[in-house]
Amino acid sequence: MTDMVYDAQTAADYRAARDIPLDGLTAWREAITEAVPLHAGMTVLDVGAGTGGFATAFRDWFGVRVLAVEPAAAMRSLIHAGNGIEVLDGRGDALPVPDGSADAAWLGSVIHHLPDLEAAARELRRALKPGAPVLIRNAFPGRCERDLRVRFFPETARGIDAYPSVDRVTAAFTAAGFDRTVLLRSLPHRAAPTLTAYAERLRRDTDSKLRDLSDDAYARGLARLRHAAAEHTHEPATSWMDLLVLA
Repeated sequence: MTDMVYDAQTAADYRAARDIPLDGLTAWREAITEAVPLHAGMTVLDVGAGTGGFATAFRDWFGVRVLAVEPAAAMRSLIHAGNGIEVLDGRGDALPVPDGSADAAWLGSVIHHLPDLEAAARELRRALKPGAPVLIRNAFPGRCERDLRVRFFPETARGIDAYPSVDRVTAAFTAAGFDRTVLLRSLPHRAAPTLTAYAERLRRDTDSKLRDLSDDAYARGLARLRHAAAEHTHEPATSWMDLLVLA
């Protein structure tokens, strides 16, 4: 599920650079509430949970129990386990849960890391209750122009072009038994209060899109970001990503 090795420092940098404050995710909470009736007593699988930012969000927003599945030990160690969050070692195509044990699954920026999308879709269908949805938060080819990274590092769009498309993901999940598209919507999140704050927390090594850039392309993008931050000192660092819900 991951294309890099996370040691303790990299995992800590990932959390500092990539975890989004809950107050920056209002649009996501509202869209999820509209699409999926989650409530206390339900179980949500967070597949590829990273350092647990969304595991905490789902627990706090909806009062659900979260099974945070993450293959990297250094990332798992930073998830705040307990109080409704159980941390598990596992992969998208080998989930360590019984059949039909979850009411929904969340995949946040994970789809493009899955080595076998069809196998993961079948595994999720096994792990979820009949009719339970999968919620996919991801950048998709042709739909990423409002991503902050694409705005300032336009070469990253070429990397996203290699990701599975909405049609490809939908086809794989349809074949596994998820035959209904509940929602497809681009949503904003506030990654940082200002562009300056966003630039300060940026960590190239924690982001596969930035990591794949040449040194010159990264330097040019960072200069664009810092220039925009100096010109627009109060502009919040708002980025957009798609939410695809299948059931």
